[in-house]
Amino acid sequence: MSSENPYIIDDTNIVYEIDPHKRFTVPRMTKGSQPTDGGNLILSAEERDELIKKCPPAEKFIRQYMGADDFINNKIRYCLWLVDCPPNELRKMTPVYERVLKVKSFRLKSQKAATRKWADKAWLFTENRQPDTDYLIVPRVSGERRKYIPMGFMPPEIIASDACSFIPNCPIFLFGTLTSNVHMAWMRVVAGRLGMSYRYSGTIVYNNFIFINADAKRRAKIEAAAQAILDARAKYPEASLADLYDENVMPPELRAAHRANDMAVMDAYGYPKDWYDDERKIVIDLFQRYEAMLNGNDLSKIAATSRRNFN
Repeated sequence: MSSENPYIIDDTNIVYEIDPHKRFTVPRMTKGSQPTDGGNLILSAEERDELIKKCPPAEKFIRQYMGADDFINNKIRYCLWLVDCPPNELRKMTPVYERVLKVKSFRLKSQKAATRKWADKAWLFTENRQPDTDYLIVPRVSGERRKYIPMGFMPPEIIASDACSFIPNCPIFLFGTLTSNVHMAWMRVVAGRLGMSYRYSGTIVYNNFIFINADAKRRAKIEAAAQAILDARAKYPEASLADLYDENVMPPELRAAHRANDMAVMDAYGYPKDWYDDERKIVIDLFQRYEAMLNGNDLSKIAATSRRNFN
């Protein structure tokens, strides 16, 4: 193992390795569905209304489509979701059929052989990962000025695009952990960048995070705090997540809910309260736990040692 620390964190000497088979009982995070369609399966609100006006039967094959920007900024888009559309119905819906032909033409022009093969199924997304349950949506790109990457729960009827990742059947305890300052501290160190924005990767950020096995009391505390975050957001139905997570105008009750969740998660990890304003100590401890996991050591002993080192 190399002695270099790719994240240049003092007091740690850890090589970061992708560990998809992590030792935690948490559900997998998956990237959303990808159309590879030249834009022909995606509809603006206006295009949706116009299409339904011209071809009313198409309405049952149109679903709301959610990318990162849509999710954060309350933008509404739709997609043609023709997974269960019989060929006889598709051929009768002339405006839809014409869009499918454009998708086929687009794919046939691709330099990728795999994409050209999908020209024979031009009515389908090339990558369909849509769950049939509620899911937690996580934008893959989010502005660096936000303290927290906004995340939220979606019903299966809303199609998650490949600009997002998602966790099917995500328990609220896991939502609380992921939206905490502990996970955000980890994310800020290991995530990639797109310009000045964070690029959240399920493979890198989520798969390699050290999750905690909290006892029932601490788990319940995190669940209650996480629900309080969702309740605080619900008080502002007209506000986008971009509005709510602007540090300059974040509603006091949402800020308080996040702080309570942060403290509950920190307590589950055994972190002292005075670490709340010192992400560096949290990150160092997480890397020490990560190194212990790679080495097959007892994570609780490593955590206790790291606390002593910082106190």
